[in-house]
Amino acid sequence: MALSATIHRFDIELADSDRGVYETLELRVARHPSEGAAFLLVRVLAYCLEYEEGIVFSKGGISTVDEPAISVCDLTGMRRVWIEVGLPSADRLHRASKATPRVALYTDRRPDILRTSLAGERIHRAEEILVTSFPPAFLRGLEKHLDRNVRWSVSLSDGHLYVTAGGESFDTEVRAEPLRPAAG
Repeated sequence: MALSATIHRFDIELADSDRGVYETLELRVARHPSEGAAFLLVRVLAYCLEYEEGIVFSKGGISTVDEPAISVCDLTGMRRVWIEVGLPSADRLHRASKATPRVALYTDRRPDILRTSLAGERIHRAEEILVTSFPPAFLRGLEKHLDRNVRWSVSLSDGHLYVTAGGESFDTEVRAEPLRPAAG
């Protein structure tokens, strides 16, 4: 018998002063049985940090191979931003970059490990793909407060992310770096 997804409800007060985004988000996020807690947390944090009109989680969840984890589409339904989570293959990033004006990657992996795993692979516009990595200790702290119903306060100011969950505060620097440096 196949296991079904677990639905997590996130109520998030988002205050991103770096972009001037202030929203109350009510998210219902399906967690695939094979999805680890860190991956789920990175998906939700990526949604918050990329939040704008037209943002959606993939309809098929993480098991859809032709869709990003998160998309931002314009009013016509055209995808403007492809947001990957985790450690996607070079081929997946290559296809995403050819199909979409902007690709962003959010991960719980160290950027140097990610770059090493993708070194020498053909990735279209790799220097334009921005990678944001969350430290494992930051995610482990949030994991302690991951239930079916989650209430967060998320603030971003001067490149620093603050998350309050379960009465406890967690923070980390948020820095997006190119997947590959531009050829010089």
